[in-house]
Amino acid sequence: MSIQVGDTLPSVTFKVMGEKGPESMTTGDLFAGKKVVLFAVPGAFTPGCTLTHLPGFVVNADKIKAKGVDSIVCTAVNDAFVMDAWGKSQNADEIIMAADGSAEFAKAVGLDKDLTAGGLGVRSKRYAMIVNDGKVELLNIDDKGVDQSSAETILAAL
Repeated sequence: MSIQVGDTLPSVTFKVMGEKGPESMTTGDLFAGKKVVLFAVPGAFTPGCTLTHLPGFVVNADKIKAKGVDSIVCTAVNDAFVMDAWGKSQNADEIIMAADGSAEFAKAVGLDKDLTAGGLGVRSKRYAMIVNDGKVELLNIDDKGVDQSSAETILAAL
């Protein structure tokens, strides 16, 4: 069962690229006392994620933050080096690129999916949520496409 509106995010550690390499950041570090938009993609550099999902948040970052959002976090089941390179390639300076390399967060929130048959292993489902002080206020999951979890949909919900 996946996490629901009103639930508190589980305590998990992400890797985020720092000046000297990957650094650990917990859900507490990222979400405690903050209003955050979190969106997840199945994989960095994949077509839908690179052409549609991440660019929408890059273009709308200022508008999202103007609605009282402290930060925007993108997560994927990739390592910190890949997430950092992907963020740089997309000019995602306003977005925290949080690596969930072993799918620990995706599994903890029940939003993982097994793409092993396609050679991709366990990945995250595509979703977006609004999190206020660690509690889920909105959760939009896309089974296909990037409609419910798009930056534009989240901006309208703020």
